[in-house]
Amino acid sequence: MKPLRGRSEELGRLLDALRAAETGQASLAVVTGEPGIGKSALLQAAVEQAERRGFLVASAAAHQTDNISPLASLAPALRAGPHPLIDTEHFLELASLNTQPLWLAERLADLIGRRLADTAAVIVLDDGQWSDPLTAFVLRVVIARLSATKLLWLVATRPVPGGVTDQLADAVRPQVPVHHLNLTPLTPDAIQDIAADLLNAPVDPALAVQLAGVQGIPFLAEQLIAGLYLDNPADSTGPLPTGLVEGVRRRTSGLTELSRTLVRTSAVFGSEFRLEDVAVLMAEPVAKLAVPLEEAIQAGLLTDAGSVLRFRHELLRSAALADVPPSAQRALHGAIAGQLISAGRGAAAAAPHVLAVAQPGDASAIHTLREAAQDLLATMSTTAAEVIQQAFDLTLVDEPLRAEVGADVVSVLLAARQYDRAKAFAEDLLSGTALYRGPITPDLRASLRLRLAPQQWATGRLAPQELTVPGAAPHLAERLAAYRVLAGAEAPSAAEEPGARAVLQVAAAERARAEGRYEEARDLYVEARATATDLPDTLVEVGELYCRAQADELPTALERVRELLRAGDSWSAPQLAVLRARLELAAGNLQDAEEAAKTGLRWMADLHDAAHAPVAQQVLALIALLRGHLTEARELAGHDPTINALLGLADGDTKATTRLYDVPLDFPERTDVLLLADAKDQLEAQTAATPSTAFRGAAELVAAGNDLKRLAAATELLREAHRPVLLARAEEQYGRAELESGDRSTGIATLEHALDTLTRLGATAPAARIQSVLQAAGVRRRRWAAVPPRAQEGWEALTPMERRVALLVAEGHTNRSAAEELVLSASTVGTHLRSAFGKLGVNSRVQLTRLVLERFTPPPNA
Repeated sequence: MKPLRGRSEELGRLLDALRAAETGQASLAVVTGEPGIGKSALLQAAVEQAERRGFLVASAAAHQTDNISPLASLAPALRAGPHPLIDTEHFLELASLNTQPLWLAERLADLIGRRLADTAAVIVLDDGQWSDPLTAFVLRVVIARLSATKLLWLVATRPVPGGVTDQLADAVRPQVPVHHLNLTPLTPDAIQDIAADLLNAPVDPALAVQLAGVQGIPFLAEQLIAGLYLDNPADSTGPLPTGLVEGVRRRTSGLTELSRTLVRTSAVFGSEFRLEDVAVLMAEPVAKLAVPLEEAIQAGLLTDAGSVLRFRHELLRSAALADVPPSAQRALHGAIAGQLISAGRGAAAAAPHVLAVAQPGDASAIHTLREAAQDLLATMSTTAAEVIQQAFDLTLVDEPLRAEVGADVVSVLLAARQYDRAKAFAEDLLSGTALYRGPITPDLRASLRLRLAPQQWATGRLAPQELTVPGAAPHLAERLAAYRVLAGAEAPSAAEEPGARAVLQVAAAERARAEGRYEEARDLYVEARATATDLPDTLVEVGELYCRAQADELPTALERVRELLRAGDSWSAPQLAVLRARLELAAGNLQDAEEAAKTGLRWMADLHDAAHAPVAQQVLALIALLRGHLTEARELAGHDPTINALLGLADGDTKATTRLYDVPLDFPERTDVLLLADAKDQLEAQTAATPSTAFRGAAELVAAGNDLKRLAAATELLREAHRPVLLARAEEQYGRAELESGDRSTGIATLEHALDTLTRLGATAPAARIQSVLQAAGVRRRRWAAVPPRAQEGWEALTPMERRVALLVAEGHTNRSAAEELVLSASTVGTHLRSAFGKLGVNSRVQLTRLVLERFTPPPNA
């Protein structure tokens, strides 16, 4: 390999990144520069250094045509070399996930992580600016997931502000370091060194003068030496230097006529093409083109990659294309498009060539582009959105076809999860602007509103005022009315149209769920899913599963959610993960619940949709409370009134109980919260709406008071609810009551069962409370559960009584008035207060009050 000239600083930075990767610090290096500046040479030098250090190397290059094939840019790197990153079996498995980008990215991260294990690797992607949309998305997810591996990601790109690589760097920067290397033109000395390396001889003065004309661009220096660049003092290093065009023209003049035609025809095809396609277009047998092809390869213009041919550089293709007259280019593009379609290669492959020749109003081109958009929609929705927009732009502003294609644009944008663009486009189309001057019929207006409605429902943005369209056809009017009911703007009504009936069933299910009638809601969701509807089926099933979990079907619902997270719609992954977190928490699986909630938050960041983040944070805060991690819970709580009230209780603020009476109906583990608050009325109302085992058991537990028989019965009922934390709370209450009544045997056995359960689940806060009760009752064990020791300083170091004293003093109580409140002596209150001062590091009531106000927002008894 030729030595790398003039890039020692940049190569040194990449070597530093390789060394960091060897120690387990993954990173992303982005090499940016204009065409011909030497990006590929720098990448190759880094790869050579990596191989010397024993790195596994996987390399690929993106191409301009990649955007019509899912994962086309990254896939070659996954299979490169004798020991590829992904074996054949798993690679074929990935193909089935092309329509589920998040699952594909997660699976790919898992496979690469397993493959590398303790192996250092570098994954290279050249010409990253041309990455297909699926590759761009997968890289954003996978690089972040593999932040702890011995891996360097090396991407080269042309400068494209806000492009693929800029988005990639912004997405992964919080998890992995990003190194930006911006390549500038080389010095004259470095250019002459490159020439000397190529010639294997010193550069003579005349050549040195010529090399000065390449203006520091190494590619042009190489082409000058190869005879493919002619020095031109007036030349520029813009998109296509004139000297390069002249050089390629001179080189091709020495080729046979058939070889020149092959090069120019291939240039119209693109930077990558098949020989058989060019042969058909030239009306020549493939065998006859073998010798002309070899001429072009020997001339340094083309390279044979096996299944396809490529120009050695995109600038060479552009230079060859400059010799094809525009009229000839148009004719060739048209012929290529027709040939690709006739050969069964699909409208998507023909689309770039169709666009090259299409004129406004060209019905055939519009038809092909619409077909291409539909072909691409399942696996390349971002590209499909671009193609359908191009089809729309070809339609005439005053013809009805424009409205029809415009409706396609809205549908494709929605399928690509670009709701805001779809909504804005639909509004422009219907507003009579220059975008569309044709007739805006009621049916067109209704049709567009109905296309938007399912996504608006899924994101909580249904607007009733937009769902009324006078004069729409009856079947459209029925569906609009159904969506108005779903939005809560109208009373339920009957419908004949199947889609409208399904929407009405979902509306009825949502209303029943909002009122706590979970069994009825469950059945309505099931009926809706059995009827054809435009609403996202996964999201309807999410509602059904939530209701099943509330209606004594927690194990079944949880298993189904786990199944959907393995094979469901990846676009619904955040909502599924948050539902799983809720159900795992209800089932007492704290570790799984925490993992699901954090995964949901991560997926929300990947998909740029944080709609369900508050619920995930509620679950995480509840887990932290169960573990006794109050500081973590407070950081997660924000302004959530229920979490802050629970924190108040944990901190000894008994008055916080009253703030739990109004806990929202959909709050995670609401029954447990109401049980803590002794909220008899709310629990009875909940039980009346849905008489599930958990609801009935909790209501009976509160109603029992100190009646031991009723407490025992309520506890036994809760054993059937599959909610171990809730059962442990019941056992704690019943066990304490038995102890107080004098039945030590029953009380201790019940409390010990609760302690063992909570310890096994990792709920150390309630476990510590029960352990204290047992120890106070004189229970001895050779080994107690591993309850974390109390902190030595800070708020968590205070005992429950010290916290209560601190809160009362912060409210303005004197020692005497606090003693009356707590039924203690003033001296005892003073003892607790002095202890609290020491643990909190304060020495006055004013400082204590300030600390309490800083910790509690809102104040504890607000």
